[in-house]
Amino acid sequence: MCKVFGLPKLRTKAHFCAVSSTSGTATEVTAFSIITNYEKGIKYPIADFQITPDVAIVDPELAETMPKKLVAHTGMDAMTHAIEAYVSTVHSDFTDAPAIRAIEMIQRDLVNSYNGDMQARDDMHSAQCLAGIAFSSGLLGIVHSMAHKTGAVFADYGAHIIHGAANAMYLPKVIAFNAKNEEAKKRYAVIADYMHLEGNTEDEKVAALIAYLRGMNDQLNIPHCIKNYGADSYYAEQGFVPENVFLERLHDIAANAILDACTGSNPRQPSQEEMEKLLKCCYYDLDVDF
Repeated sequence: MCKVFGLPKLRTKAHFCAVSSTSGTATEVTAFSIITNYEKGIKYPIADFQITPDVAIVDPELAETMPKKLVAHTGMDAMTHAIEAYVSTVHSDFTDAPAIRAIEMIQRDLVNSYNGDMQARDDMHSAQCLAGIAFSSGLLGIVHSMAHKTGAVFADYGAHIIHGAANAMYLPKVIAFNAKNEEAKKRYAVIADYMHLEGNTEDEKVAALIAYLRGMNDQLNIPHCIKNYGADSYYAEQGFVPENVFLERLHDIAANAILDACTGSNPRQPSQEEMEKLLKCCYYDLDVDF
């Protein structure tokens, strides 16, 4: 793993046992953590196998009391983990298998879990853990880079863009961007095949995958873009992030997203101009044609 910095050897006196209480982050099995600088409005990922727990307790009963909004956001976080790990530049057979299985389970169970099916809620707890196993070694991509750098940057306007909701909004746009890379397009098409989506060509399958994910967002009451993201995380005709503020901060957000630790394993490396254009697509819900 490429590390931003190294941590000292840990757990020479105690072992680290992690218990997952939501069905999305999978921190109980990963080498990742997040620290938020509230003054700068930036989330920084920390990546080091020294912070991977020694023991993970994945008890689905703990997830059964999650509010519906948390079910939706953590579930789409898990879907993003699995999809980004599958197309990552450092994917392997050992990350592909749990990623694909997680995608299949999330497709089957997330919306049902959101609508109160407790068996689906239990199965989602396993699915998110599989997604975590995939991305802890397979790493992530620029969906997470963008979510890290937009999540808290508008806090002075009264709210955060919740991480899972940010991932859900940005994922279809990033798929369209990354699919200009032939290897990534091929792997997105494989995901579409495992999800039994329509399409005869790779391009058609990628389009079907994007449409399906947007449809999931609709069923989970997640907006499609920052412009319509309300302070309560639900759809609003005018979200809490004013257009002029977004445009004023766009350059720095894009620059910070490019420097994010997750960008290095994305299958297509964006320039500053491309990242700004991609973020504009995520603000206005525009098609990605570059």
